[in-house]
Amino acid sequence: MRAATLQGTDSKPRTWRDASRHKLAERALERQLDYQHRKAAFVHGREGEIISAMQRSATRVRNLLESFKPVDDHARAIEVGSGASGLIFYFDAPCGIGVDPLAVEYRHLFPVWQRRVPTVTAFGECLPFADDTFDVVLCDNVVDHAESPQKIVRELIRILRSGGLLYFTVNVHHLIYSVAAQFHATWRSLGVPFEIGPFADHTIHLTPSAAKHLFRALPITVLSEKHDISEAKDRARRMRARHLGDRIKRVFYKNAVFELVAQKNL
Repeated sequence: MRAATLQGTDSKPRTWRDASRHKLAERALERQLDYQHRKAAFVHGREGEIISAMQRSATRVRNLLESFKPVDDHARAIEVGSGASGLIFYFDAPCGIGVDPLAVEYRHLFPVWQRRVPTVTAFGECLPFADDTFDVVLCDNVVDHAESPQKIVRELIRILRSGGLLYFTVNVHHLIYSVAAQFHATWRSLGVPFEIGPFADHTIHLTPSAAKHLFRALPITVLSEKHDISEAKDRARRMRARHLGDRIKRVFYKNAVFELVAQKNL
């Protein structure tokens, strides 16, 4: 099966930077599909373990949202970037839907839980839904793999109903990784064949301030906002260093989670 391409996510790239980001996003999509093919072979026969973990994650997020506002039985919920094993599959929303560029492939690879909700093949930068459609919008660790994080965030708010709830996460990193990612993107765009896996899997490495900036001037009220940078540093210090990258993480944190809960303004 071939991965979906990025054609049609936006108008044609207008600048060198746009073209570079477009290529990065296509490569990240290819690598994600390759990874999920390997994962599907690994989890065969272990589906129960995966489902239990998915249920715990979905329950935690639903409980978090309901600590601010009840999610009623008729709520329409969507996960943008539902991926191979997203939150929506056990979020228990009667009107739930998942959206992912690789939705067709994932339905074949992980049928046990993917069939629980309908999924649509689409890119987050251009969602095929009307304004003010959903009561709950989920987006869990997605935008830094995509062509335009800012456009995705704007789309999340566009399709969210007034008074509706948004749950959003993205991994954030020390500034040094953002700078390194830009160098990596530059030499890849120039045709240099050397590829570093973590940078090839992402289009951008966001700092906490950059993640917050994605929501600047949007019509939302932030209900909760946090990151686990301290925990990420502790994890790196406790982990046995396998290579230089692991040692660097002990000084410059990587893969901390930025989490935001917001309500769209009435």
